[in-house]
Amino acid sequence: MWRLDQLGRSLKHLIETISTLDIRQIGFKRLTENIDTTISGGKLIFHIFGALAEFKRNLIREWTQAGLRAARARGRKGGRPKSLTGKKVAMAQELYNDKTNAIADICKTLHISRATLYRYIKIK
Repeated sequence: MWRLDQLGRSLKHLIETISTLDIRQIGFKRLTENIDTTISGGKLIFHIFGALAEFKRNLIREWTQAGLRAARARGRKGGRPKSLTGKKVAMAQELYNDKTNAIADICKTLHISRATLYRYIKIK
């Protein structure tokens, strides 16, 4: 079952979707709210609900951004923690520079993937 805020990315997109269906002579009928876009009253209710869904989505975006700004102000950083810190990066570089070490062994020792190793080392 689709909610109006899932049917379109924005109110404009939602209206375009319904217009495309209308051109193809396909009506949109939402049974739970009794919305029928084949009649004028149904189109009005559809547009009102669509506008409310977009408003809700924008509020959530604003609240999320405000929460992230507040967290940053408190010194919190988002995102995944770094796999390697300063000492481990230096160790990875030393192990890599010593050509007797296999890449697989370095990765196993540091508990990282091959891609992570290559992301952190400086190839000479």
